[in-house]
Amino acid sequence: MSTVTPTTPVRPRSEAVSFTAAKLPRFAPALVAVVAIAAAALPVLFMGAGAITWAVLAGIVYLVALPLWARAVEGSRGATDRLVTGLVWAACAVAIVPLVSLLWTVVDRGLPAINTTFLTFSMYRTDLDQEVGIYHALIGTLLITLFAALISVPIGIMAAIYLIEYGKGNRLARWITFLVDVMTGIPSIVAGLFAFALFILLFGPSTRMGFGGSVALSLLMIPIVVRSTEEMLRLVPDELREASYALGVPKWRTIVKVVLPTALGGIVTGVTLSIARVVGETAPLLLIAGLTTRTNFNVFAERMTTLPVLIFTQNANPGIAETPGGIRPGIEIAWGGALVLIVIVMLLNIVARTIGAIFAPKTGH
Repeated sequence: MSTVTPTTPVRPRSEAVSFTAAKLPRFAPALVAVVAIAAAALPVLFMGAGAITWAVLAGIVYLVALPLWARAVEGSRGATDRLVTGLVWAACAVAIVPLVSLLWTVVDRGLPAINTTFLTFSMYRTDLDQEVGIYHALIGTLLITLFAALISVPIGIMAAIYLIEYGKGNRLARWITFLVDVMTGIPSIVAGLFAFALFILLFGPSTRMGFGGSVALSLLMIPIVVRSTEEMLRLVPDELREASYALGVPKWRTIVKVVLPTALGGIVTGVTLSIARVVGETAPLLLIAGLTTRTNFNVFAERMTTLPVLIFTQNANPGIAETPGGIRPGIEIAWGGALVLIVIVMLLNIVARTIGAIFAPKTGH
């Protein structure tokens, strides 16, 4: 009787496993960028093209060369990652370059016109040699926008409160939401025509006043205020409302003391951005607010000029240059007004972000 001796299987020697794949050096994108710029310079020099053609060719060479190098070293996944990253940066550059170019052009052409006289004098002349400025348009812009905000903010916030707190699933709420969506897309000239027709019916065919411009701008502001406030109220946790109701607090007091303070930062940010949206409107104000060279502090009487309208009219009627080939005075005033308008919009956006950061709900454990 033979016995079988069990044999222990011989395991193959394990090989070292590398958990790190080969990667390009950190300076690879910069190196490829330099090579791409140099390679694109040759055809540009032969064709006599400009800087834009050079940048486009360099970008194409970069987007082709870096993924090919990555495919040889990192594999197909690394090449795909490099290609998509390059496309994202290219899209970002395409979006930023026109904006930077616009800001640079406005600052370059508008800054020489900015001085104390430009900001404190109006276009009304009492002497042919008197210098002029944009003070009347600056006051008109601030007053008309202020009254537009006084009309739009209460209506927009209250409409949003009704939609979120009272009108869930209600037919009236659905109709309000539909109308807000429609108003969001109406052209500004339509709002101006509505205000123009309304004030002509009420006060006569020759009516032009700043308050009419405020009414037209409020039609453009209300949908933005409603939408932004609506989204902020949705972000308030229902637990806060339920805790307030459990303590016996009425619904209206819960909204005033709990819901609105919690969403205050986002609401103020939305209101500020809506003001920045309408402060540059031209067409409705040209129709109903009119044009004047005097400074008018009463929005309920007489014409009022705003910065956008002043820029439009000065560019349309620039006058005659003092020297042959020089800059016509209207063009210089238009560029200066455009710079002031951009500064106002930028300040409003900075204020909106600052307020949003201050009143944002504090998070943490």
